[in-house]
Amino acid sequence: MLPKAAEPMGFTVPEAQHVLAAYKAFDDVDVIHDHTVLGPAVAAGHKHPGIPVVFTNHNLVTPQTRPLLHAAAAAGSLVAISHDQYSRDPDIEVSAVIHHGIDVDRYRLGPGRGGYALFLGRMNPDKGPERAIRVARAAGMPLKMVVKMWEPGEKAFFREIVEPMLGPDIELNFTSTHEQIVELLRHAEALVNPISWHEPFGLVMLEALSSGTPVLAFARGAAPEIIQHGVTGWLGADEADLAKALTHARDFDRASCRQLVETRFSLERMTHDHERLYRRLINAEKAAAVGYGPVELLTAAARQPVARHRRALAQANVNPSS
Repeated sequence: MLPKAAEPMGFTVPEAQHVLAAYKAFDDVDVIHDHTVLGPAVAAGHKHPGIPVVFTNHNLVTPQTRPLLHAAAAAGSLVAISHDQYSRDPDIEVSAVIHHGIDVDRYRLGPGRGGYALFLGRMNPDKGPERAIRVARAAGMPLKMVVKMWEPGEKAFFREIVEPMLGPDIELNFTSTHEQIVELLRHAEALVNPISWHEPFGLVMLEALSSGTPVLAFARGAAPEIIQHGVTGWLGADEADLAKALTHARDFDRASCRQLVETRFSLERMTHDHERLYRRLINAEKAAAVGYGPVELLTAAARQPVARHRRALAQANVNPSS
C-alpha cells in the first residue's frame, strides 16, 4: 500500500504497450536487453524464461525506484551505469557496472582559446545554469550557454532565477544543431558543469572531453569516474574553486582530454563490456540447463567482477560514491 496515490498517473501507458508487444515478439534470441522501467514486471513471466534478461538502470536510485530495481535484479541481471549509482543502494544486486560510451568520431579535437566558457544542459536547478553564470563571472570570462527549456518548471526557473542574471557577457542559445555544438565545444576554454545532484552519469562531459575541452564540475554523482582531477578537468569544492580553475583552463592538456574518451568511454569499449556480460549470462544458462550447478550460484559468480572492483577501490582508499 502507498501512503497516497502515485502522481502523475497515465504516463506509463505508451511504455506499457511497447514493452508488452516487444516481449511478445521475442522468440529465438540469445539475450534480451531491456532499458525500460516496466520491463522487470513483464520479464518475470515472459514466454521464454530460458532467455537471460539484462536491465540497465538509467535513473537515480531513490525510495521510489528501489522496489523497481530490486524487482529487476530478481527477474534478470541489473546493470548500473556508474559506481556512484550502484553505491546509492549496495543491497540491490548488480551484475555489472558499465559506463556509457559515445561515438568519438562525431566530435573533433579543438584548439580551445575561444575566450569563453561553455554550459550545456537543461534549464533546471539540478544542472546549475545560474551557478555556471556566477562561476564564469567570478573568473572574468564570458559564458556561452546552450540550454533545453521545454517543461513548465524549467520555464519558471528561467524567468525567476536565470533571466534576471543575464547580461552582455552571457550568450544564450535555446536551439543549436549538432554541428554548432561541436564547434562551440572545440573552441571553449572549458565546460562548466556545476551539477547539484548525484547524476548517474553525464554524457555532456564525454562530448566536451572528446573535443579536447576540460570539464569543471563538482565531485558529485559520476563526475569523479569521468574526470581525471587536475588532468582532464577539475573537481571543485564550491563555485569559487571552479572559478579559480577556469582562470587556469589553458593549463589542461586538450589531447589528454580526447585520449581519455578514446580509451575509456568509446562505443567500442561499451560494446565490449556488454558482450562480455552477455556471454557470461548465456554460459550460465547453458551450464544450469545441463546440471552443472544451480542458477543461483552461477548468477552470484557473474556478479563477482563488481565486488572485486569495489574491494580494489577500498584498498586504494578511493570512495566510489564521493
